[in-house]
Amino acid sequence: MGSEPLWEYDHGGADLKHAGLERVLREEGAALNALAGRLDERFDQAVDWILACGGRVVTCGVGKSGHIGQKTAATFASTGTPSFFLHAAEAVHGDLGMVTDRDIVLALTYSGETDEIVRLFPSFREIGAKTILMTGRTGSSAAREADLVLDVSVEKEACPNNLAPTTSTTAMIAACDAVAVAVMEARNFGAEDFARFHPAGALGKRLLLRVADVMRSGDELPLVDRSLSVLDLMKVVTRSGAGCACVTNENQELVGFISDGDLRRWFVNSAQPLEGSAGDLMNQTKAIIEPSLLAIEALEVFQNYPVKIGEMPVVENGRVVGLLVLKDLLRSGIV
Repeated sequence: MGSEPLWEYDHGGADLKHAGLERVLREEGAALNALAGRLDERFDQAVDWILACGGRVVTCGVGKSGHIGQKTAATFASTGTPSFFLHAAEAVHGDLGMVTDRDIVLALTYSGETDEIVRLFPSFREIGAKTILMTGRTGSSAAREADLVLDVSVEKEACPNNLAPTTSTTAMIAACDAVAVAVMEARNFGAEDFARFHPAGALGKRLLLRVADVMRSGDELPLVDRSLSVLDLMKVVTRSGAGCACVTNENQELVGFISDGDLRRWFVNSAQPLEGSAGDLMNQTKAIIEPSLLAIEALEVFQNYPVKIGEMPVVENGRVVGLLVLKDLLRSGIV
């Protein structure tokens, strides 16, 4: 009894599941291809309206269309178009006060008959806001009320009963993304603009953080003269915690670099290691970097350097202004 398996893996069932997964993805992909082939001047007009909008894009929906509306408002807002989501059920209880005559309302209802949406159009019209409807039924009640109607209809749902919103929601969210990205491109909204709205997290740091923000400088910067004794050099390196030292002249120009490996090799190979100076140990490193370089690009410099290194002098106009330490870079949150 104890040796009997509690369950057995049904390979035939697994094949059926795999076939079902593949079917859904292929059907939804085919629906998106069909939608792309039906794009017309109404989608272009929607983009033009949003570009010319002096207010916000107000997305509005309930249920699954409401979830798409929330995501779409966030996409617009993060790509340079002020936007917020208005829950259709809450709108008639005071939230309509958030809508102005300078706004454009992007209403989402696949059936076009969602009561909470349909009953809002007279209010939007009275306020003076333009309305764009995204729907699967261009002859619906909502379509007759909207100023502009975008057709996102699909032949059928991926649901085997043709009931659960699956393919239709995929088409709607893809169409929303297409409009938002078209507006973004028309605004010439670039990586630096994107970073301004995404300052937190790895994404924002990759787009914003520069070497100057991560490098060690001031009292943390281990600068030494080439005449400094080996003993004093070790004290400087130890105090800095950087594991290296930059050898500079009186103008703070880089004349050499001493790594922890240089120090160890000196003590192993020198007959009288304490008799030397920084000038005896230093190497003519080519591994230098500019403070204006993006931190993520600096990480690539470390990764692509011919030999493994952990530090690089930061040089600007010939002068050493900082020290970039690999472990500091990794702690900065860019990866």
